[in-house]
Amino acid sequence: MAEANPPRGKMRFKRNAASFPGNLHLVLVLRPTSFLQRTFTDIGFRFSQEDFMLKLPVVMLSSVSDLLAYIDDKQLTPELGGTLQYCHSEWIIFRNAIENFALTVKEMAQMLQSFGTELAETELPDDIPSIEEILALHTEKYHLLKNDITAVTKEGRVLLTSLEMPAPEGAVSSRLDHHQQISGDWQTVNKLLTQVRDMETAFDGFWEKHQLKMEQYVQLWRFEQDFQEAVTQVECLLNQQAQLGDITGNIGQVKQKIKQLEKLDEKSQDLLTKARYVILHGHRLAANHHYALDLICQRCNELRYLSDILVNEIKAKRIQLGRIFKMHKFLQQALQCCDEGECLLANQEGDKFQSQEGAQKALQNIENFLEMALPFIHYDSETLQCEFDMLLSPELKIQMQTVQLKLENIRSIFETQQAGFRNLTDKHERPMEFVVPAPETLMGPGTMLFSPKHGKKTWRQNQSNLKTEGSHDCRENRSSGQPSSLNNDNSLDILKNHVLNELIQTERVYVRELFTVLLGYRAEMDNPEMFDLMPPLLRNKKDILFGNMAEIYEFHNNIFMSSLENCSDAPERVGPCFLERKDDFHMYAKYCQNKPRSETVWKKYSECAFFQECQRKLKHRLGLDSYLLKPVQRITKYQLLLKELLKYSKGCEGYTQLKEALDTMLDLLKSVNDSMHQISINGYIGNLNELGKMIMQGGFSVWIGHRKGATKMKDFARFKPMQRHLFLYEKAVVFCKRRVETGEGSDRYPSYSFKHCWKMDEVGITEYVKGDNRKFEIWYGGKEEVYIIQAPNVDVKMSWLKEIRNILLKQQELMTLYKSSLIFIHGALIIVEETESEHTNAMVEVSEAVVSVQAEVNTVWGEMSKSAEISEEPEEWSSNCVYSTYDDNEEEDRPLM
Repeated sequence: MAEANPPRGKMRFKRNAASFPGNLHLVLVLRPTSFLQRTFTDIGFRFSQEDFMLKLPVVMLSSVSDLLAYIDDKQLTPELGGTLQYCHSEWIIFRNAIENFALTVKEMAQMLQSFGTELAETELPDDIPSIEEILALHTEKYHLLKNDITAVTKEGRVLLTSLEMPAPEGAVSSRLDHHQQISGDWQTVNKLLTQVRDMETAFDGFWEKHQLKMEQYVQLWRFEQDFQEAVTQVECLLNQQAQLGDITGNIGQVKQKIKQLEKLDEKSQDLLTKARYVILHGHRLAANHHYALDLICQRCNELRYLSDILVNEIKAKRIQLGRIFKMHKFLQQALQCCDEGECLLANQEGDKFQSQEGAQKALQNIENFLEMALPFIHYDSETLQCEFDMLLSPELKIQMQTVQLKLENIRSIFETQQAGFRNLTDKHERPMEFVVPAPETLMGPGTMLFSPKHGKKTWRQNQSNLKTEGSHDCRENRSSGQPSSLNNDNSLDILKNHVLNELIQTERVYVRELFTVLLGYRAEMDNPEMFDLMPPLLRNKKDILFGNMAEIYEFHNNIFMSSLENCSDAPERVGPCFLERKDDFHMYAKYCQNKPRSETVWKKYSECAFFQECQRKLKHRLGLDSYLLKPVQRITKYQLLLKELLKYSKGCEGYTQLKEALDTMLDLLKSVNDSMHQISINGYIGNLNELGKMIMQGGFSVWIGHRKGATKMKDFARFKPMQRHLFLYEKAVVFCKRRVETGEGSDRYPSYSFKHCWKMDEVGITEYVKGDNRKFEIWYGGKEEVYIIQAPNVDVKMSWLKEIRNILLKQQELMTLYKSSLIFIHGALIIVEETESEHTNAMVEVSEAVVSVQAEVNTVWGEMSKSAEISEEPEEWSSNCVYSTYDDNEEEDRPLM
């Protein structure tokens, strides 16, 4: 509204137009009530209407009541005819308070953000006092900010309460108008208060986490200091006990070492108590969900492992020094016995022996001495050797030899005198003169007390970077069949990840089991405390019993298991993981070849107390033989898991490499299987490895066919088949006879008697024989020797024919390079005859070649033919055979059932 004076009203309208946030659309002018002022107003508007109106419509109102036609009475104050209860000074006060409160909230948010940045960027020192000082400083700042937040919250609540005060007494409509007036300000203040509460909640949560982490950091530092101190002291005691390992010296020095060891043991008890407290502290931290849980558990296990080593080393050292002291004591008593015997001989008076009474008295003295010296004279040399050989130093061995010579001479002299005195007692014909030998003559030649023996090398397995875990049997049930319907890639990924997880988890279990066996059985065979439970002959069988299991464990634990774990999120890397280490898996062939010898040792000593005690300590439900079979089972398990993984990886990345890895493992199994059969061949003169790689092997029924030249009458009656096991090499085919072994495990590890060997460069085949599609002929030297071979089934026959053809064709290609124009060379033929059409192919000369064949093998030990054993009449072989074994005592073949 404008004032009655137009010039002043004009300036006010201009200021309002510049400062008003919206656009002006209408100007209402209220005329004054007096006559003169109204007249002057009308005149003023006429002369300055254009400048005053600012190009806006102007409405001249005659009275205040005319305002109600344009403005609601609820928006007008009482002096203008409205009902709005409005106090401008009060509005200004509230507006200033709200704006100041909003500015305070903004500053508080900035302070909290700065404090959070300071906490995040603070570098923590390396000493506990400095860390605690920083934590105290941060805590003080936190409380100051907390007080500021409380003050701001209190200020906001007071302002909000002021806005919520009831309106002055009056009409109901008046109070409603007052409520609507302050509702906007109330919402603004309430929103700011809510923001402050949210900031306070977030700040408290952040501080609690930060304070907890700082406190845990201090706890970790204290735990680490206690751990390092305990480890240093344990290692110091280990070094001190190692210095007591010198077994040289006399009995006094050994006794002094035993006293030093006892003092060392007393110190170790206090240290072990402290170590247990440190471990308990670590367990408490872990139970309170410390952020460094893995590190704390690792430190606890390491300290426990070092403590166990200290206890075991001190215990072993006490046993070792006790045995050395026992040996010194034994030698000392033996020397004392020798000295007493020399004194007894030196004090004998020959004149007293002339009478029967004197001879009886001397005989009684000798018998008393021999009875007293009986433990030293009648000793068990083998028992002493087994008990003390590991502890004997060169000086102690020389001393033992000296004592032995003395004992032998003393015993010999006394036995001679004893016999003489007995004769003198029985016969009184003539006196008997005794010559007492001088003491220096007692050291004559004699049998040594302990036979020289090579020292044994003690192997103690100390592992500072490994944790000993009890092995347990782990079986994971997994469906081997593919689901009936796999309609999407997600199902295949789930199945593939399931197989991959099984591969990794079973690998971890396998490595733990190997470590448990090596530590709980193999290392215990070198533990002096266990020698009493172990037969002496078993100590030298360690390498035979366990084979190269330690090498297998090192490969899996240090290399292969970590590589598999890296494939947990990338199944496509499983194939390269196997291919990159395919050469390392050949160590399983060595283990499998040693397995028969290992089982022989186990069967002989399986009932001894040593293995039972080790099994009790490890808490194994199964015996050692079950764990010795683990590598064989594991190398077989790989190809099964790879098959499953390949089945769910079709069309995926890495499929080709995974297929190649499966073929590699199958080829490895075949190689292992073939090597197991090859080492069972007996009677072959020469080296089978010179025949090249073994391609195939299997059992067949064999008949002797017609051959060129004279044929013996008994060969016509050879209608009964012989059972032969054939080995196909790159350069030869070997015929063997499987021997029936009696006893347990005979079928698992068969033996073969070598019969004869044909070089492949003089071998020919006929693929079809009338009467049975499982038969084929193999002949040698232009059919001078012909055998009819019957395979178990047609598939086996075709596999053998395919491999033989490949060898012959390879050799032909090599020969063709040198003599490409020749078709008939040296008379070696390959003839293919069909049963009905009698087709004949060209003859082919055979030379040396190398053929790589991949065959699928499901188990390490190949299935052997179970045909009945057939013996045969004496056979006459052609001189063209490279090797031939004659059996003149073979009985007539029995017919097949």
